[in-house]
This record gives sequence, structure tokens and C-alpha cells, in this order.
Amino acid sequence: MRRKNEMDMCSGSIFTKMLIFTIPLMLSSMLQLLFNAADIVVVGNFAGDESLGAVGSTGSLINLLTNLFIGLSVGVNFLVARYYGSGQKENLKNTVQTAVIMSVILGGFVMVFGFFASPFILEKMQLEGEILRLASIYLRIYFIGMPAVMVYNFTSAILRAVGDTKRPLYYMIISGFVNILLNLLFVIVLHMGVAGVALATVISQTISAVLTLLCLISNKDTIHFDIHDLHIDKSCLIKMLKIGLPAGLQSTLFSFSNVLIQSSVNSFSDVVIEGNATAINIEGFVYVAMNAFHQAALSFVSQNIGAGKKERINKITIIALLLVSSTGLFLGSTVVYFSRELLSLYTSNPDIIAAGTVRIGIICSIYFLCGIMDVMVGSLRGMGYSTMPAIVSLLGACVFRIVWLSTLFQIDKWHSIQTIYYSYPISWILTFSVHMICYIIVKRKYDRSFIR
Repeated sequence: MRRKNEMDMCSGSIFTKMLIFTIPLMLSSMLQLLFNAADIVVVGNFAGDESLGAVGSTGSLINLLTNLFIGLSVGVNFLVARYYGSGQKENLKNTVQTAVIMSVILGGFVMVFGFFASPFILEKMQLEGEILRLASIYLRIYFIGMPAVMVYNFTSAILRAVGDTKRPLYYMIISGFVNILLNLLFVIVLHMGVAGVALATVISQTISAVLTLLCLISNKDTIHFDIHDLHIDKSCLIKMLKIGLPAGLQSTLFSFSNVLIQSSVNSFSDVVIEGNATAINIEGFVYVAMNAFHQAALSFVSQNIGAGKKERINKITIIALLLVSSTGLFLGSTVVYFSRELLSLYTSNPDIIAAGTVRIGIICSIYFLCGIMDVMVGSLRGMGYSTMPAIVSLLGACVFRIVWLSTLFQIDKWHSIQTIYYSYPISWILTFSVHMICYIIVKRKYDRSFIR
């Protein structure tokens, strides 16, 4: 029997249920970014431009050091959805136990590594002077909270897999408001600067992790986490890694290419660096809204395959593509139109605002291309194929961007910040095209040899 917060993705209207699934997830992700943006807003207005640049320039490095392990939560989502759809309760129980324990172990590893390695890596990213010092302080405190980040990502992946996207939204609202209040206290009242922002983030992330974990503990049926039965199921772990590890590697490689891009951006003036960092924060709202459909495609396809309903896979993918395109075009155009007003929320410096509008104008106007690329990846992973999209993304986006920076960007007349930004949309087009071909091939193969 399904609980009230869970969703049967294997029957009824796909369009309606996908909206019910994605809207809370979209709001949750956007609220998380909104609360994170509060870090930048508070720092930019009350701690100075150097603190703003320090916090903003750490995003690509944080993603690089965490995406490999957070990507494993994709494997958790896939496996829970598959077992939930097929009604395999014992395997579902073992998956939940294994996922939660692994999140704690991986979080501890990233915490230690990130704490000691981040200053060295920041230097290699060409940060220097006061920005380097402040960024090192921010990152070291941030990585102390990494176990909580991992627990939240893994436990929320379990909830998404069974269609529960509302409770993570409620938990995000609670922890987000705590984050804002602590930002104001630590930065404005106690004058802690970037250290205060980082500490507020750690505390709020811990709250969201505890709430989602308690949610699983209180669930006495399908996705119950039993604190008295701590164990790692080898079979479940291997299956998680089969899907999650390529997904994590893909995310890490994307982040690596973004670190290289950030390093190239860092070769320009502080104004360009700060404008780029601020624009990235605004773009993030569009991205996470679109990414909700990637997660929907993954969960819906996996549940339906678990239930033996392969005929719904194409419908799921098409509807997800239509919805993500509409969302990306609407939000992206809105951000472009109001770019100066949005950037002015982060900083009052007109030069930084002008630098930020350059990036937003190039990226957000066609950001939907990134969304449709991710939906294709979600459908492929939902069918159990994770290595293929990882390789395609490696070649179509990461390698392409590295070659772009090593060749065209090095030519004097093309050595501009605009040239760096143009590498994004071109890589999205290339990668989506190949993902579409892979999807057609996999779907035909799946139809011929479908085994529940």
C-alpha cells in the first residue's frame, strides 16, 4: 500500500503526475539556491567586493570535489525507483540502509580531503591575495559540513524515487530561513565575514539532513531506515555504483571543465571575476528548475521499467523534453530581460553588473539546450545505462571545452570573456545530439530484449 506522500508513476496521466512531481522539487531546488544566494547578497553588501569574489569563485571547486560522490545518489534514485516499481520490498530495504550509511562514510572522506586540499587547489586556480585568503577560510568551514550535504542528497534521492518531493521542500524552507537568519547574525551583527556565511551554511545543511533522515526513520513501510539494523548490502552497493559512479564521474568532469573555465576567467580583472561569479548564481535558478525534469525522467522511467511498462518510456521522455524546453525558455528569457535588476541585488558596483550581463546574455537566452541535454541523460539512466551518457558528456562537453580554451581562446583576436562563454551553448548542442542518437539505439535494443 502506497503512503500519501508517495506516487505511482506507472499509471495515469504522465503530464499531470510529472508536474506534481517536479513543481515541489523545482521550488525546493530554487529555494536552496535562493538561500545560498543570501550568502552572496549579505557578503556583497556587508563584507565588501573581495569577500563577494572569494565566495563566488569557490563554486566550481566545491562542485569538483563533491559531484563524484553526490553523483552516486543518482544510483540510489535509480535503484529505489526500480525496486519500488517492482514491489521488491527486501531489496528496497537493503538499498535504503546501504545508501544512508554510504552517505555518512563518503561525507566524512570529502570533509577531510576538502579541508586540507582546498587552499592548494585555489592557488592553482590563479586566485591570489586577499581573495585567496578569504576563499580558503570559506571553503575549509564549508567542507566541515560535508557529511550533512551527503546525507541530505542521498536521503532526498530516496524520497524522490518514490515520488515524495513535497517533504524535502518543507525541510528546505525550514533550513533556508535558519540560514538567512544566521547570515544576518554572523555577518552584520558579529562581523564574521566569509567565516560567518560558511558557518551559517553548515548549520542549515545539518538541519535539512537531520530532517530528511528522521523522515526515513519514521517511515515504517517502504523506505524505512532502521537505526538498529545498520549494514551495507554488497549487491545493492554494486548496483548503485554501476549507475551512480559514471553519473558522478560525469558531474566531476563537467566541474573540472568549469574549473578550467573559471581559471581562464580568473586571468581577467577582478570586476570580470566578480561579475561572472554573480551571474552564475542567477543562472543557477534556471538550471535547477530545468534539472527537476532530469530527475523526473530518471524516476519515472526507472519505476515504469520496474513495473514492466516499457511502452510508457517514450511518452515520459517526450513530455519531459517539452516541459524542460518551456521552462528553460521562459525562465532564461526572464533572467535576460531583468538581468541588471537581478545583478543589482548582489552588488551596487555598475562595472560588476555590466560584466555579469555579458555572461547572462550569452548563456541564459538559450539555456534550455542544457535542459534537454540533461533530460536525455535522465531517461538513459532510468533505463539502466549510465556509462554511455557519461562518455558522451566527457567528449561532447568536457573535452570540447578544454580544446576550445586551448586553441580558439589563445588566439589574440578571440582572447575575450565572450569566447569563453560561447563554449557552453556549443557544447550543449553537440552533446544533446549524440545523446539523442544513443537514446534511439538503446530504446530499440531495449524493446527487443526487454526483461523485467
